[in-house]
Amino acid sequence: MHIVSTNLAQPFSFEWNGETVESGIYKCPVSTPLELQKGGVVGDKVVDLRVHGGPEKACYLYSEDHYPEWQALYPNLEWQAGMFGENLTVAGLNETQTRIDDVFQVGTAKVQVSEPRQPCFKLGMRFGNMEVLRQFVKKGKPGAYIRVLTPGKVQVGDAFQLLETNPEKPTLEAVHWQKFRR
Repeated sequence: MHIVSTNLAQPFSFEWNGETVESGIYKCPVSTPLELQKGGVVGDKVVDLRVHGGPEKACYLYSEDHYPEWQALYPNLEWQAGMFGENLTVAGLNETQTRIDDVFQVGTAKVQVSEPRQPCFKLGMRFGNMEVLRQFVKKGKPGAYIRVLTPGKVQVGDAFQLLETNPEKPTLEAVHWQKFRR
C-alpha cells in the first residue's frame, strides 16, 4: 500500500434541509507533504469534530483501487483524488486484509488503523446524489480511519510498512458489516 495523493480541504458551505451546513468533505489534491498529528492533519479543515477528526479519526484513507467502480456509476462527476473526503488516496488498501489496530510506518509517521468509515449525508452532497450512501454501504469498501501514534510527515509515494498486526482482530470489512447488518 502506498500514497498516490495527499488531499486537504477548506470549509465549504451548502444548504441542507433549510439550513446552511459547513463541511470539509471537498478535499483536493495538494503537492506538499501532509503533517499528521495526533488530533488530525495540519492544514485540513474538519468542521464536525463529533464524527470526524480527533485522536481516533485523525486521518482518513481511501483506496484509488475502488475509484474505477465509482467512476462507472457516476461518469458525469469531475473526478479527482479526495472525492470521498480522504486525506490520503492510497493504492493497495484491501479492507478484507487490513485489520483494526494494524500499525504502519508511513513517511516519518507511525499510524494505527482505528475503524472503517461510516458515510454521512455530506458524501451524498459531494456526489450530488443521496443514493451514494446506500451504494457505499453495500460495496463494503469503506476505507480506514487511522490514529497517529507518532506524528510525522507523509507524501506521495510513501509506502505503508506493516509493523504490527493481530490475526485475532477483525478486518475493516468485518467491522463494516457488523455495523450495517440489521
